[in-house]
Amino acid sequence: MRYRKINCEITEFRAAIRLPPSKDGCTIDEDTADELRDYCCELLFADSVRVVTVIGSGGVFATGRLQPPGEIAAAVPDRIDWIARMGAAAAIAKLPMPTIAVLNGDATAHGLELAIAADLRIAAETAQLGMGGLPDCGFPYDGGTQRLPRLVGPGLARDMLLTGRTLSAQEALAAGLVNRIGPAEQLECVAAQLAQQIGSAAPIASRYAKEAVWASGDLTMAQGLRLEADLSVILHSTEDRAEGLRSFTEKRAPQFEGR
Repeated sequence: MRYRKINCEITEFRAAIRLPPSKDGCTIDEDTADELRDYCCELLFADSVRVVTVIGSGGVFATGRLQPPGEIAAAVPDRIDWIARMGAAAAIAKLPMPTIAVLNGDATAHGLELAIAADLRIAAETAQLGMGGLPDCGFPYDGGTQRLPRLVGPGLARDMLLTGRTLSAQEALAAGLVNRIGPAEQLECVAAQLAQQIGSAAPIASRYAKEAVWASGDLTMAQGLRLEADLSVILHSTEDRAEGLRSFTEKRAPQFEGR
């Protein structure tokens, strides 16, 4: 399927998604959200893809938050349906392989909601991150109130949501909102290196690690430890596990095939 809004490319084991340029102060419209959901559905069955990156265009990751037209906003059922059509973060979060949001510029409002659905975030040193002010940008509708406090804690999340506080890349790094920062002109190279590092690891192990960490937020410690043990047992039965042992004894780089 050809997409009009997003650009998608698969090279070796990496799927790269490029968001469209920001238009009228907002990057993600209904068509963009629809294409993101559709492509993520394709990736669910792409066994060769081991890592996914999402990056913006034109020096901006994604900004703004689209509001429904007046006739939709006035009717509750219509607004609920519109919010469902605008949702794209859940599609990113549901991908089984590791995902990286590459914040080549500002990530605000719906853009930040999309970014925090990824497993890792790397940001340009000049990037600004924020949820937007409630009076100006409306209430989050794509996971902002739920994913943000899980990353930065409820205190900072309340500050960002209630006051519209925006964090610099350095502040976001210190708060745990981003994992790495770097010069904007080098960010795509940094992203490629990180994707290569993740993609060269055993893909089943990477997926299991992601699954266990994401599930930990909804499990008790005992349940989480049981899940970890179960996944470890399953992993030890894979061909990749045997290849890892062979490569170690033979002192060579492993050749993982995801089996």
